[in-house]
Order: sequence, then structure tokens, then C-alpha cells
Amino acid sequence: MAWEDRTPFDAIEKSFGISESQVIELMRHKLKRSSFKLWRERVSGRATKHVALRSKLVERAYCPTQYKNK
Repeated sequence: MAWEDRTPFDAIEKSFGISESQVIELMRHKLKRSSFKLWRERVSGRATKHVALRSKLVERAYCPTQYKNK
């Protein structure tokens, strides 16, 4: 969920009980240094990663195309 740019940190915390800082620390340890750097650049300042900054029209926790039925 953290890798997907549009999934808010609040949804991750609600689903897994992991705070934003814990997600960042987890990503730092699990990703290669370059991958982590790219991910941080993508999600830093991104309105969709924080529920308070999202449009009130968006009620889902993840992108509808994230989990495709096969």
C-alpha cells in the first residue's frame, strides 16, 4: 500500500496500525537506497498521501485499479 502513491498514510495506519513515520522507516529498510529515494521524492508533499489534504469526494483507501480482478 505504501508503494502505491495514491494510498494515504492514514489508510495504512487504519489497516495495519503503522504510523507514517513507521512506514517511512520500513520502506527505508526494505527498499534499495535508490528506490527509497525515488519513493520519498514521489510521496513527499503529495496531497493524496494525507486524508486531510484529499478531496472530500474521495472515500476509498486505495486506487480502484490497484487490485485488478483476474
